[in-house]
Amino acid sequence: MEGKKGYSATAKFLMISPTKVRPIADNVRMKPYTEAIAILDSLPQKGSDFLKKAIKSAASNALSLNKKLDEEMLYVRELQVNEGPRLKRVWARARGKRDILLKRMCHIYVVIDEIAGMGE
Repeated sequence: MEGKKGYSATAKFLMISPTKVRPIADNVRMKPYTEAIAILDSLPQKGSDFLKKAIKSAASNALSLNKKLDEEMLYVRELQVNEGPRLKRVWARARGKRDILLKRMCHIYVVIDEIAGMGE
């Protein structure tokens, strides 16, 4: 892990709009791992569960790859919520017409890194 710092995890094809997840992601970006999980536990939105799962996965990757790390040494370095594909569904309207209903998906990319000075 000399060239690229951090431990990453990706959650893809989640059935929630990225515009609903991004404000929740802003709350936990650049926070310590334990604080980020505590914040996501207290939020009622559906997107907080997806974010919590992705962050826990990245932390698990970090702890399994580097046995010297502890949960208190980690922080959320990078958190991206990108747009995924859209499912197009037909929505019946009046007088035999139709509308297109877009069911949006998102991809979450998380990078967890150790706090500088803690691992030495």
